[in-house]
Amino acid sequence: MLNREKEVDLARRAKVIEWLKTEVVDHVAHLLKGMWEGSHAKMMDGLASLISSGYILGRRLGISYHSLDEAIIEKMKKHRQEGHQLEDWYGDISSLEEHLRKR
Repeated sequence: MLNREKEVDLARRAKVIEWLKTEVVDHVAHLLKGMWEGSHAKMMDGLASLISSGYILGRRLGISYHSLDEAIIEKMKKHRQEGHQLEDWYGDISSLEEHLRKR
C-alpha cells in the first residue's frame, strides 16, 4: 500500500470512529427520550442501537465481539463478587452473566 493510501485509510478509520462516537451519544438521547415518553418501542430501539454501536465501535478499536463479551462476563463476575446492589436487590448481575455464558 502506498504511503498516500495508508494516510487516506488512517484518516477514514479515524473519521469512522468519530462518527460512531456521535452515534453512541445519539442513541443514548433516543433511549432517554423513549424513557421520558414511556415508549417501550423507543426504549427497545434505543438500547438495541446503543448496544450494537458499542460492539461496532469496539471492533473498529480492535476489540473482537468475543473479547468484549468475555470482558462483560468478567465485569459481571467482579460486580457479583463485590456484592453489587443490583445483584443484591434484583439478581441482575448474575442474570446477565448467565445470559452471556449461554450464547
